[in-house]
Amino acid sequence: MIITLSPSKGQDFETPTPSKLYTLPEQLDDSQLLINEAKKLDMESVRDLMSVSENISNLNVQRFQDWKLPFNTENAKAALFAFKGDVYSGIEKDQYDDGDLTYAQDHLRILSGLYGALRPLDLIQPYRLEMKTRLENPRGENLYQFWGDRITEKLNESMQHQEEKTLVNLASNEYYKSVKPKLIDGKILNISFKEIKDGKSRILAVYAKKARGMMADFILRNRIEHAEDIKDFGTANYKFSASESNDGNWVFTRPQPKPLK
Repeated sequence: MIITLSPSKGQDFETPTPSKLYTLPEQLDDSQLLINEAKKLDMESVRDLMSVSENISNLNVQRFQDWKLPFNTENAKAALFAFKGDVYSGIEKDQYDDGDLTYAQDHLRILSGLYGALRPLDLIQPYRLEMKTRLENPRGENLYQFWGDRITEKLNESMQHQEEKTLVNLASNEYYKSVKPKLIDGKILNISFKEIKDGKSRILAVYAKKARGMMADFILRNRIEHAEDIKDFGTANYKFSASESNDGNWVFTRPQPKPLK
């Protein structure tokens, strides 16, 4: 199986990485093309393009200017440890040994607006470039046009080495739109997480984001190779809901937690 996740806006390049294992992103030539365009942007352009504050705009203008090849462990960090936020708080990555990381490397792909299909150990430099960004580039007027079939092709390459050819989609809609489902060489399984309150179930983003990370963590740490075994997921009281699921869309539900006081 291959798992897809979204990246996060929040990034940590200060905390040391607990493993010396690393690889280089496979689509860095594409990344360089985007950086060439991003380096042309000033503070006002980035602010308008990304709908961010002046401070965040200035930060990312500087990040674009600082981005350079070659990547090494002095100027870049493995993606799994660089991203932080709700999704990545659900992944107990600090407890992963090299065997866990090697398994994750073969089974997890992080869909990035700048880097394409990232493996967990791929080095990245600080950036913010969401997949929905309408950055004009040599291939079109936005990042979906820029990546075209390229991310899908990378996922298919990875799928060829899997025991079961299933793409487990745990990415947000924004990032999953960079994948061409009709071109995927295997089954696609979309996962949703819902909270039950007053007899009704609904998706709440604040919980769903962390649940995606917990599900990815469950698959990786248990070395799950067959989709059917995902139904055993029970972290944080989630349970598979057969009544709300169908062949290509599985739903996990739980009683909605009480808000912390």
